[in-house]
Amino acid sequence: MITFKNLTNEVPFLLFKEKYDQASSKCQTSIEAISISSYSKEFHEVNSRFVNLKFVEKNEFIFFTNYNSPKSEEFKSHNQISALIYWNSTNIQIRIKAKIKKTSIDFNKQYFRTRSLEKNALAISSDQSRSIDSYKSVKDNYNKVLLSNDLTECPDYWGGYSFTPYYFEFWGGHESRLNKRDIYQMKDNSWEHLLVQP
Repeated sequence: MITFKNLTNEVPFLLFKEKYDQASSKCQTSIEAISISSYSKEFHEVNSRFVNLKFVEKNEFIFFTNYNSPKSEEFKSHNQISALIYWNSTNIQIRIKAKIKKTSIDFNKQYFRTRSLEKNALAISSDQSRSIDSYKSVKDNYNKVLLSNDLTECPDYWGGYSFTPYYFEFWGGHESRLNKRDIYQMKDNSWEHLLVQP
């Protein structure tokens, strides 16, 4: 689930919430899953992965990760991302372009304390995306951390990212491919709305 806090009254954000509520009412599974695409300046590649969108607060979308991960390095060198959601229960696709930045240390600490100890143990024990000798070593390290560490203390290498959209596309699927595509893009500090061909 996604938590909405003090949502802005700007049209595309209200429309996002409306589409979310519709999918939620249809019991959409993994409703918080969102694909984030970033650019690696080092390798000149675009990389995508799914993360769990936890909050939409005012006009910011927030998820959490390991700050030493490859995607975090990519965010650091290129702070523009694309995001994609598809809710099959309502046949809605939402494309987003945004600028991304880290959330505050205090915000990270506060949220970390609300998570399960099991999730926190993994966040503490995982050296995300680094090569390993065996999966057993990952499990052994996780179990060691689960038993021994203060699992409410947020490590400095873990935290949130917030991204602020400047572009939305709401795609509504149609059985005859007469798909409806509503675009909202920021132009001169206001949202411009246009429709485009399927």
